[in-house]
Amino acid sequence: MELQSTIVATTVAIAALALVNGAAAQGVSDRKFLTLEGAKKIAAAANAEAVKNKWNVVIAIVDEGGRLVYLEKIDNTQSASIDIAVGKARTAAQFRRSTKAMEDAVAGGRNVVMTFPGVLPVQGGLPLKSGDTFIGAIGVSGVQAAQDEQVAMAGVDALK
Repeated sequence: MELQSTIVATTVAIAALALVNGAAAQGVSDRKFLTLEGAKKIAAAANAEAVKNKWNVVIAIVDEGGRLVYLEKIDNTQSASIDIAVGKARTAAQFRRSTKAMEDAVAGGRNVVMTFPGVLPVQGGLPLKSGDTFIGAIGVSGVQAAQDEQVAMAGVDALK
C-alpha cells in the first residue's frame, strides 16, 4: 500500500512538473505590461509637474511596442505637440532609450540616426520600466525640450 502511495505521489509530481515545463517549452511566460490605469497614473504625475510650472504640454504614453495607450493635452497647447509627443514616446519605446540620447548622437555627428525608421531625436521621450522590465515610454511636447523631459521624468518617477 505504501509503495502504491509513493508511486501515485511521484506520478502527480511528475505530471505537475511536466505542465510547468510544458508552458515554458511553448514560449509562454508571465510578463509585466503597462495597463491603462498605470498609464493614467504616469500621466497624472507628469501633468502635475507641467501645471506646477505653468507649462502647456501634451503627454503621450505608449506600450512596449510603441502603441498609444493614453494621451493628455493640456488646454491651449499647440496642436503640433500631439504628433511630436507621440513621436517622442514611440522613439523612446522602439529604441528603449531616451530621445535625448538619440538627439546627442545626431549632434555628435551620427547623422545616420536620422535615417532610422520612426526616430524623432528630440529630448522629451523616456523609456518606462517596472523593475528591470521595459513596459513602454512617455513623450512630452509643448515647451523647451529640457522642460518636456522634466515633465516626462515626473511621469517616470511615478513608477518608483
